[in-house]
Amino acid sequence: MIYRAEAPSPVMRPWVRMLWYCRAPRLPHRRERVLPNGSIEIVIPLARGRSAGAMVVGQRTRYAVVETADMEEVAGIVTQPGGFAALFRERADLLFERSVALDELRPAQRLMESICDAMGPSGKIAAMDSFLRGLWGDRTRRSVMVDEAVDLFRRNGLSVAACARSIGVSERRLSQVFREEVGVTPVMWRRIARFQAAARALHRRTDIPWATLALDCGYYDQSHFARDFRAFSGIDPTTYSARSGVWQNHVALA
Repeated sequence: MIYRAEAPSPVMRPWVRMLWYCRAPRLPHRRERVLPNGSIEIVIPLARGRSAGAMVVGQRTRYAVVETADMEEVAGIVTQPGGFAALFRERADLLFERSVALDELRPAQRLMESICDAMGPSGKIAAMDSFLRGLWGDRTRRSVMVDEAVDLFRRNGLSVAACARSIGVSERRLSQVFREEVGVTPVMWRRIARFQAAARALHRRTDIPWATLALDCGYYDQSHFARDFRAFSGIDPTTYSARSGVWQNHVALA
């Protein structure tokens, strides 16, 4: 298996978190859960060459199921919170729980051709980066409100109400802008971020009691942690630890 993940070029980092490429032709055919990660992504299947179509995967609040056969060769773009809406000038909440062809938003044929023609993982990642830089322009702007909110959530763990007061807007206004720019409400985004922190710790096989892990990740108690984990993943933390493999957000179905 070949897997490469890279940060985008510096100019794209406010909008894009990661570019990745995977080639795994010998993976055993099975179905896997893909867990929600709080990002809008572009997934580009390459095994069928230029005839394949890139897909935009909107924000999700529950796992999706994929076939590992679809991962024979695939690449992807993971956006920052608010990054997709700014680059594509589309409301992110309109993609909530949806996957749509990239062609519905922007012509994608040149992207497919450039990735297929590129040599090696780094070349294919560079082709995706070039496509994104073609979308970027002097008028591309991120929402200051969303940026401030995400920073406060990440650094200070503020509640949505406290975050809105800190920014100087109403909670309703913050929720509206955040949902349109990021794709989910700030309450849901915080829940997914907390869930992802717990999944990272479990994936690292952290030897820590669940009660302590729950508190470290921002949960009120262990039962709240277990309930939220199952809501997003469909399984309990023990099952996740037993079934998770190479990637944190991919879990084999029973």
